[in-house]
Amino acid sequence: MNKMGTIIGFTFKNKAKTKSFMITTLILVLLLSIGMNIPYLIKVFQGEDKTGGTAGSGTQIGVIAEEGSTALELLKAYQLPEGLAQVTVNPYASADDPELKKALDEEQIEGYISLADTSAAGLSGVTYYSPDGDIDNDVKAYLQNALQQVNAALIAGDKLTPEQIAAMNSPVEIGTQEVSPASGEAAQEEAPPIINYVIVYVLLILFFMSIMMTGNMISAEVTSEKSSRIMEILITSASPLVQMFGKVIGIFLVGLLQIVIIAAAVAANLALPHNATIMTDFNLDLGQLNVSLLAYGLVLYVLGYFLFALMYAAVGSIVSRTEDLGQAVMPIMMLGFAAFYIPLFSISNADTLLVKIASYVPFTSPLTMLLRIGVGQVELWEILVSLAILLVSIVFFGWLAAKIYRTGVLMYGKRPTIKELRKAMKAYKI
Repeated sequence: MNKMGTIIGFTFKNKAKTKSFMITTLILVLLLSIGMNIPYLIKVFQGEDKTGGTAGSGTQIGVIAEEGSTALELLKAYQLPEGLAQVTVNPYASADDPELKKALDEEQIEGYISLADTSAAGLSGVTYYSPDGDIDNDVKAYLQNALQQVNAALIAGDKLTPEQIAAMNSPVEIGTQEVSPASGEAAQEEAPPIINYVIVYVLLILFFMSIMMTGNMISAEVTSEKSSRIMEILITSASPLVQMFGKVIGIFLVGLLQIVIIAAAVAANLALPHNATIMTDFNLDLGQLNVSLLAYGLVLYVLGYFLFALMYAAVGSIVSRTEDLGQAVMPIMMLGFAAFYIPLFSISNADTLLVKIASYVPFTSPLTMLLRIGVGQVELWEILVSLAILLVSIVFFGWLAAKIYRTGVLMYGKRPTIKELRKAMKAYKI
């Protein structure tokens, strides 16, 4: 056990300090940070954040209306719904008002509208005037919502209360529900929230990259030790099995560290002030997240990692030169790509026959079952059966990898054939 711990610690420290690991992790963090801050960066470079007024007052626009007009008062009283950017209205007497021209020249306001022409029939038409003839998306969304409510209030007059007018203008939420073609009855299960699709999509990419990267680390580590003849020295201090499982666990901790760093980077970017509304902007609600998805995701990642890692270690042990490693691990990489692309291309329909079959095949079940748990319909017994098959497969491939590893680490020259490998493996009982 002490030797196992030593190998795990040495492997973890050695791989975590490599330039390739640090550079890859840094690039992933930078790409994520840039992607999550693209809307803010666009605004900064376009100068859209330069509005007059005090800091934090939001975008400001002008409104031409008579003092005390009903339309102006209604616009001022409009309550912004959650998710819309703050927009402040500044009233002006006319389009020739010197204060209006000054505000436009000094970029204190982005543009203005005219509410001078109003009647009991509502707003007859509104035009937005700006120096570049364009309208910001935030301003457009604000005006569309605000003017709709103002228009409804003008038409209703004193026949409706403000609460009734607000209820009349509030959007109707549309849910989705599956209908059985045979019976025509609505199914009880509702469509998964959007946040589940996002989490599943991110986890699929993250787990696939982590498993493939760490798997290649293991095979490259074993092959490099074998090609440099260091393996002959290591065999005298620790058994091949201790070495194999020590490397597998050590590099598993490296992969887990990378996932933690990426998760911390995402959390840090979400905590930035200009990203405070990024979740609501995309209609994402963390309160709707299926918590069991994260728990099952962690279990499936761990099991999927060990299944592929053991195969990578076994293949790495029978290769004598690092130049031949790419060709040797190609079949495993093909299995990994299949495990990734099946759920990725089925994310819009997670209940197809292909997905259901793949969720029981050990090579594809880690990511495919993750997809079904997140956005599909799956029973508890199906999850347990899939996990049981995966565990049995790990035990079997662990036993097989141990025999191949113990035999292959001391076989040099050309890569042995399956017949030669079987003959050599019969000498060991594991």
